[in-house]
Amino acid sequence: MHRFKDLIVGGIRQKVFSLVLYTIILVVAVYTGVIAWQASHLTQLSNDVNNQQREAIAGAVEQAMDDRLTATLGETTQMEAYIANDMFSDLSKTVTTMADYAQELYANPSAYAARDVAPPNAATDGTTTVQLLTEEGVDTDDPNIAQQVAFAGNMSDLLAALNDNSSIDSCYIALPSGVMVLADDHASSKFDDNGAVMPIDMTNRPWYTGAVSTGGVYFTDVSADVFTEDVGIMCAAPVYVGNELVAVVGADLLLNNMAESVESTWTGDDFVCIINDQGHVVFSPKKEGSFMAQESQDAMDLRQSRGAIGGFIEQAFEGLTAPTIVEADGVVYYMCGAPIQTVGWVLVNAVGQQATDAAAARTLDTFDDIVRTSQSAYAKSLSQSLTTIVVLLLVVTALALVGALVLSQRIVRPLGLITKRVQSLGGEDLRFVMEDAYRTGDEVETLADTFAKLSSKTLEYVDQITKVTAEKERIGAELNMATAIQASQLPGLFPAFPNRPEFDLYASMEPAKEVGGDFYDFFLVDDDHIALVMADVSGKGVPAALLMMVSRVLLKSRLQSGESPAEALMSVNDQLCEGNEAEYFVTVWVAVVQISTGRGVAANAGHEHPALCRAGGKYELVVYRHALAIGLMHGIPFAQHDFELHPGDSLFVYTDGVPEATSANDELFGNDRMLKALNQDPDATPEEVLANVRAGVDAFVGDAEQIDDLTMLCFRYEGPKTTDK
Repeated sequence: MHRFKDLIVGGIRQKVFSLVLYTIILVVAVYTGVIAWQASHLTQLSNDVNNQQREAIAGAVEQAMDDRLTATLGETTQMEAYIANDMFSDLSKTVTTMADYAQELYANPSAYAARDVAPPNAATDGTTTVQLLTEEGVDTDDPNIAQQVAFAGNMSDLLAALNDNSSIDSCYIALPSGVMVLADDHASSKFDDNGAVMPIDMTNRPWYTGAVSTGGVYFTDVSADVFTEDVGIMCAAPVYVGNELVAVVGADLLLNNMAESVESTWTGDDFVCIINDQGHVVFSPKKEGSFMAQESQDAMDLRQSRGAIGGFIEQAFEGLTAPTIVEADGVVYYMCGAPIQTVGWVLVNAVGQQATDAAAARTLDTFDDIVRTSQSAYAKSLSQSLTTIVVLLLVVTALALVGALVLSQRIVRPLGLITKRVQSLGGEDLRFVMEDAYRTGDEVETLADTFAKLSSKTLEYVDQITKVTAEKERIGAELNMATAIQASQLPGLFPAFPNRPEFDLYASMEPAKEVGGDFYDFFLVDDDHIALVMADVSGKGVPAALLMMVSRVLLKSRLQSGESPAEALMSVNDQLCEGNEAEYFVTVWVAVVQISTGRGVAANAGHEHPALCRAGGKYELVVYRHALAIGLMHGIPFAQHDFELHPGDSLFVYTDGVPEATSANDELFGNDRMLKALNQDPDATPEEVLANVRAGVDAFVGDAEQIDDLTMLCFRYEGPKTTDK
C-alpha cells in the first residue's frame, strides 16, 4: 500500500474505490441503456397522446361544422325562396287588381267617359306617364280605334298609381285591335334612331298569347324587355265580357337585381342559382357545367339529369329539401333547394364540401404544425439531456448516479401525469390546464403547454357554437312573446256578449308564422250597433303584425267616433299612406249592423267576398265591386252598401288564407270547397261553422305547410230582443 498525497493506492480503500468505480461503470452502462429505452418509450407515448388529441379535436370540429351547416343552409334557402316568391306573388296580385278593374270598366261602358292618351314623350323620362303604343299599321285616327283608345284611357290613373307604388317596371292594357295603354317612367326607350315611336307586335308577344291560351294569370319565361333590353319577367291576365276577349292586362318585373344577387353568391365552390318550371337554369353565377344559365333553346331540363342531380331537383320542386350531398361537374356540394310557389320555380343553394371542411382542416393543420415543432424541440432537448447525463456520470461519478436517478424521476413522472390527464379528457370535460407538476423547464413543459393551448382553442370553438345556439333560442323566445302579444290584441273571450241574445258570433286567427298579418275585430259602437272587421295585411311576420295592430286601433277609433265604414276606411287609408316607405297595404271588410233591426252598412277595400246564409237556406257568396286596399294611395274614395239580416241569418267573413290554402299538389282550397264546408251544416252555431271550415281545410291540405294566415268570423243574427210581459 502506498500513499501519494491524499490518494491511497492499494489496500482496502483502493478496493472500495475500485468496487465503487466498477459499480458506477456498471450502473452508468445499465442506466445509459435504461435512459435510451425510456427515451424511445417517451417518444412513442408522446406520439400516441398527439394522435388521441388530434382525433378528439377532429371529431368535435367536424360535428360542430356539420350541425351548423345543416341548421343554417336550410333556413337560408327557405328564406331566400320566400323573398323571391313574395316578389312574384305581389306581381300576380297587382295584375289581378288590374284585371278586376278592367272587367268592371268594360262591363259598364256607359258609366265612364272618354280619356285622352298621348303618345310617348321623351322629355318625361324619370316620371311615370301613361303612353299610347300601337302595332305596325294601326291607324289611331280611325274613329273606331280612337274610341277604343279613349275608353281604355280610363285605366290611366290605376296604371300610374300601381307603377308608382310597387316594384314593377311597367303596367299596361292591350286591346285585340293592336292598341296598348302603358304606364312607365322611361318614355324615351319607345323611340327608334330616327326619333319615331316604335311599333310593338303586342298581340303576338308571349305574355299576350299565354294569358289568352290559359284564360288566367300567366307568367312568361325570363326574357329581355322589348324596349330596354333589361332582363325581366311578364305577368298578364285576359279580360272577358261574356265570352268575348276585350283586353289583356299585364305588368313587367325587372330581374336585374335578382341576377346581380345570384351573381354575387359565387365564392369559388359556393353559389346560388334559380331554375324555372321547365327545369332550365335561368340565373346562375357559374359560367360552365350543369348549373350554367343558358338560353331556353340550348338549356337542358335538370330534372332529366342522370345521377343525384335529377333526383335532387325533382325533390326541390316538391318542397324544401334537406341539405343533400350532390356531385356535379367533379365537385361535391352540400345542396338545399326550395320552390318559389307563385311561378313554379326553384331556388338552389350550393356549398362546396371542400369549403365546409376547410375550418376543420385548418385546425388539424395547425395542430400538426404545433406537434411537429414540439416533437422536434423534444427530440433535440432529449438528445442534449442524454449527452449531459453521460458526461456528468463520467466526470462526477458519485453525483452522476444521484443526478441520473433524480433526472429519470423528473422526466417520467410529469409525462405520466400528462398522459393520465389526456386520457381522461372527454364529454364536457375537455380542458387541459397547465399545472406546477408539468413545469419542468424542458421539453416536458413544452409538451404540456402545447396540450393546454390546443385544449383552450377547442373550448373556444365549443363556446362559439354554444353562443350561436343560445342566440337562436333567444330569438325563438322573442317570437313566442310576439305571438302572445298579438293574440292578446284580438278579442278571444267567447261568448263575447253573453247578455245580448239578439246575436251570436265566433272568430279565430291562426298565423302562418309565429306572428301574422291577419286580424279580426268586433265591438259595440253603441248599445244598438255592433261593428265587424276582417282584414289582411300584406306580408307576414313581425312587420305585418305591427301594421296589423296599428290598423286595428285606427279602424276601431274611427268607427267608435261615429264614422261610417266608408268614412273610416278613407281616414285610415290616408293615415297609413303617410311614411309608408315599405309599401305595405291592408285589405279590409268592415260592417256596422243595427242590432234592433238587422240593417247594416258594409264597405270592402280589396278584401274577399263575404258568404251569407239566409234562415233555412245555404251559404252563398255576396259578390260586389271591390275598392282598392288601404295604404296604396292617398285620397281614394270607398263605396259602401246597405244590407239587412233577418232572424236566423248568418254572415261568414274570412281572409284569403282560407280559399288559398294549398295542398301538397299545389292545388288551392278555393271558394267552392269553402262553401261546401259551410253548407255541411248551415244551421250550426258560429263556433261550429268555423270548426267545419277548419276541418275541411285540414283534410284538403294534409301535411302541406300553411303558407298564409287563416282567419275567420261568423255572425248569426237572432232578431231583436223580446220583453216578457
